[in-house]
Order: sequence, then C-alpha cells, then structure tokens
Amino acid sequence: QVQLVESGGGLVQPGGSLRLSCAASGFTLDNYAIGWFRQAPGKEREGVSCINSSHSRVYYLSSVKGRFTISRDNAENTVYLQMNSLKPGDTALYYCATRWARCSGFGSDYESWGQGTQVTVSS
Repeated sequence: QVQLVESGGGLVQPGGSLRLSCAASGFTLDNYAIGWFRQAPGKEREGVSCINSSHSRVYYLSSVKGRFTISRDNAENTVYLQMNSLKPGDTALYYCATRWARCSGFGSDYESWGQGTQVTVSS
C-alpha cells in the first residue's frame, strides 16, 4: 500500500542538528513534489520546505533559510530535511507530504501524508 514514513526526529539542544527522512513505499517519489510541514501544539500547520520533482525549484520558510536543506534521493525513494542550528521555535511535529504537481505552500494541496516525526529543541 502507499505509505510515507518520517523518521529522524528527536530531542536536541539549541544549535544542534537533525536529519529527517521521509521514506516512500508502494509508489515512487520520482514524479512528485515533496514538501515538509510542521505543526506545534496550538499553532497552525506551516510549510517548511519543498522540492519539485525536477529539482528545478526549492522553497524554504523564511525562518529556516540558511539552516535547513531539503534533498531527495530517488534511487532510495527517500527525501531528507537536514536541520542545522536548531532553535526552540523549531519544536514541532514534522510531516512530509507528496503532490502530483509542483510545490505548493498549502497543505491542502498535497495528496499523501506521513504520520509525522517529533522534533524537540530544548536545553
């Protein structure tokens, strides 16, 4: 069955790093845009980053530019989000999502979602 599974979350101190993975099974990610979203308790879900299937365009939330890097490995059917210089404000449940189209900043535009992986940044 079609499935997306996020992993790599955890608890880190401010300034630390994490690498999130989004592994797909049951289908290939080659032709999809892949977005990362996050949601903290009591806050709206926000788009963090997205990469188009062609690699021609990459997008980042302004607050994570220069700190986060999105990438994809089609051979492994996996997308990644490298997160450096983490801040307490990055604490959230992080989701990956796919869209049979180009990147969008709206979660409602995406078709498939993973279950999320928790990122907690605290000292």
